[in-house]
Amino acid sequence: MAGINHSKSRAVFPDANRKGNGAATHDRHAMNWRRYFWPVVGVAAVVFSLWLLLHELRGISLDDVWDGIVAIPARGWVLAALSSVIAYASLAGYDHIALLHIGKRVSWLFVTLCSFTTYALSHNIGGSVFSGAVIRYRAYGTKGLTGQDVGILVAICWITFVLSTVLVSGLVLVLAPEIVDRFSGTPHHRLSQAAGLAMLLAVAAYIFGSWLHLRPLKVGSFQIHYPALPIVARQLLIGPVELLAAAAIIFFALPAAGNPGYFVVLGVFLVSFSVAQISHAPGGLGVFEVVFLTGLSHMDPVGVLAALLVFRLFYLIIPLVMALGVVLYFEHSQLGRRES
Repeated sequence: MAGINHSKSRAVFPDANRKGNGAATHDRHAMNWRRYFWPVVGVAAVVFSLWLLLHELRGISLDDVWDGIVAIPARGWVLAALSSVIAYASLAGYDHIALLHIGKRVSWLFVTLCSFTTYALSHNIGGSVFSGAVIRYRAYGTKGLTGQDVGILVAICWITFVLSTVLVSGLVLVLAPEIVDRFSGTPHHRLSQAAGLAMLLAVAAYIFGSWLHLRPLKVGSFQIHYPALPIVARQLLIGPVELLAAAAIIFFALPAAGNPGYFVVLGVFLVSFSVAQISHAPGGLGVFEVVFLTGLSHMDPVGVLAALLVFRLFYLIIPLVMALGVVLYFEHSQLGRRES
């Protein structure tokens, strides 16, 4: 009877079926549009930023850049390398925090390798939230986590990053509001401090919401509950350490002449990294460099560019090579298990 009724409904309401097919086609077109929009934006950002970068560095030869790299002392290389290790160790903590929140147990080594691989690849690919979700789903699915579990895990990791960026940026704007002048060209100290205070109040509201056990945030079928206070404390500790360490990679590689100090470098890094993330440019290529050179325009651009290349080496290139090795090993082990 069900089959007969279904065929009758198709015969009686042919227009409805055509409309349904039209809606499905429209949805597919919309999905295709969204799928290609951000990659196109990212590529456009890279092209435009590279054009600006070439204009900014006109008159500087590759020999000049190489001389700038060679001029970095051994101490600077060692400290920059150690800072990158601390940064990625902190990033591994993002996944540990998220798993603690959703109450799932996965071996410490697996989580650390998965988190390292996720961030090493997504930092280079761009669109870190979406690319990171795909990588995590592939890895954590083998440990019994569902798609919803992975979705919440990705959301908590993203919240940890945003929360940390807002916290550190708020402190920088309150304590050193003149950093904004490096990009605007005119002083806006009171406005900068007001923005910094607003950021710190947003972090305080997040902590307060956790303490009050407010209702969960609903995103479609997902429910994201406020983390417990001990988890929030971990977020506010591990996340900022990652940002501080990442900025330190550049600071230790910068020349001493004209160096404005770590706090200013940290502020310029936060602006540059945030703009690079928003641009969706793969690896923030060109975007990161243009913004950073603008923030440190008083320094020798050769020295700044050399420091940024060191950052790319330690924060992007070396982790990417290592992550590809981890992926190949993981996929080989999964293939061996299926065959056995």
